[in-house]
Parts: sequence; C-alpha cells; structure tokens
Amino acid sequence: MEPESRRVPGADGVGIHLLEWSREGVPLLLLHGFGNEAHIWDDFAPLVAAYYRTLAMDHRGHGDSEWDSEGRYDHDAMVRDVESVTAALGIERLVLVGHSLGGRIATLFADRNAARMAGLVLVDIGPDLDPRGVTRIQLDVASDPQPSFASVEEFARALTLAYPAGRPDALLRMARHGVRRREDGRYALKMDPLLRGVGRAESPEAAEARGRAMSETLWKALARISCPTLVVRGAASDVLSPETADRMVEDTLRDGRLAVVAHAGHSVMTDNPDGFHEAVTSFVLADG
Repeated sequence: MEPESRRVPGADGVGIHLLEWSREGVPLLLLHGFGNEAHIWDDFAPLVAAYYRTLAMDHRGHGDSEWDSEGRYDHDAMVRDVESVTAALGIERLVLVGHSLGGRIATLFADRNAARMAGLVLVDIGPDLDPRGVTRIQLDVASDPQPSFASVEEFARALTLAYPAGRPDALLRMARHGVRRREDGRYALKMDPLLRGVGRAESPEAAEARGRAMSETLWKALARISCPTLVVRGAASDVLSPETADRMVEDTLRDGRLAVVAHAGHSVMTDNPDGFHEAVTSFVLADG
C-alpha cells in the first residue's frame, strides 16, 4: 500500500509534508523522532489503515517539510504544527502515536487538547531520558554535524551504527527517504543543520537546565492525560529506562498500559517490527 503525499500549512507559515494511507475512520496520526521522517512508519501504517484514517507527518526541519527560516524548533512550535495540521485537515478527534521526539510532542499536544484525544501511544520516550542514550545521540551528532554521503547505500551503512538492530530493508528505506542529492552529486540529510546544532551555541549548564524544565513539564502533562495511553519500551532501550516506564504507567497516567518489546532498542519499529506491530495494533484496534 503506497501512501499519498500531501502538503499542508503548519504553524508560523511553515509547510508540513504528510503521508496519508487512508481517509476513512478515526484519524491516527504518526509522529516520528529526531532525525527521522514520516516513512519510518511505512511498515506499520498499512496494518491499521483499514481501521483508521492513517497519516504520518514530517516535523518542521525534517524530511520533506520546510525548514523554519527563524530556527523555531522548540517543542512548542512542533506542537503548534500538529494543531495547525489537524485543523487544516478538519481533524477533531484522533489517536496520536509518537516515537522519541514525536512522543514528547504527542504528550504535550494531548495535554493541551484533552477533549480531542481518542488514544495515545508513546514509543520509547518519557519525561526523563536515560543518560546513556542522551550521550550516544550527542556523540553521534557531534562527530559530524553536517554529514554527506557518496551514495544512499553509504548512508544506509552508516545507519547501522546508530541502529545496530535495525532490519536492513528498513535502514535502506530510511536512507532513501532521509537524504537529498546536492549539486555536487553527494547526498546530504533532509534535515535543517540548526537541528544538529550547526550555528547554534548553548552552554552545558543551559542545556541541563532546559532538560530539567522539560522533564518537569512532561511529568505534569502526563498526570493530566486521561485518554487510554500505551507506553511502548524496547527491552534493550538506552533512552527509556524501566524505572521511568513503570513510573509513567503505574504512578502517573490515569489509564496507562506498558508493552515491552523484546529484541529492540530505542527504535522499536525498525528493530523488531513484528513485536512493535503486535504491541501497538492490539492496543489501537482494541480501543478503536
């Protein structure tokens, strides 16, 4: 099943790219993580497209969405994009599925738009981040803030370092949709360099303070969310710890459930697609 590619207005005049697999049923909107794009859901989306109006969007500065000329890439701007996109599409009530960064955006959106939420799925993300994953991602970005590649295949091979458990066909698809060819023939990321810190300076102290403030905001948001919520954790994740996942489901969410997917790290949908599909479809189809 091939999705339709669409472009709709986001917040601040930023054009947002969407993939749409179906147009019938309660909308189910998929939000990708940092550095990814909408096609990361290509394996999962067709499984629910017969039951939900299934869409995935590229966050601003990612994929085929526009870059923000003023560099507004904070969480609030991305939440406002989701609000603008759903308004443009006439979507009132929906299910949100968010991975990593997309899960944080989904959490904040659900808190602001409680009456619109039919369900929420948070994929390997929570208010507190495991320092191991934070360090890994920081080192990956710092090693080459503006990488380029001789071919799509070279990028796919590079992805195996960041996604060691990723299925080869999934990584090749990520590579194919994650780069664009430059005039010199090399391939560059479809990602605003500002998102990787190019041209932007922030002290470690400021970054730490910002992280603490966001953690507190997200814990408070989770406590106010009343819709059925599934937390999906990769069993080998270095981003969402077992302790944080348990606290989210047992102590914070009003209607929370936990699914731990074996043989998967942070990128659950590419590490163990079958396990991810089983966990999420059993939740969204039961509650759809």
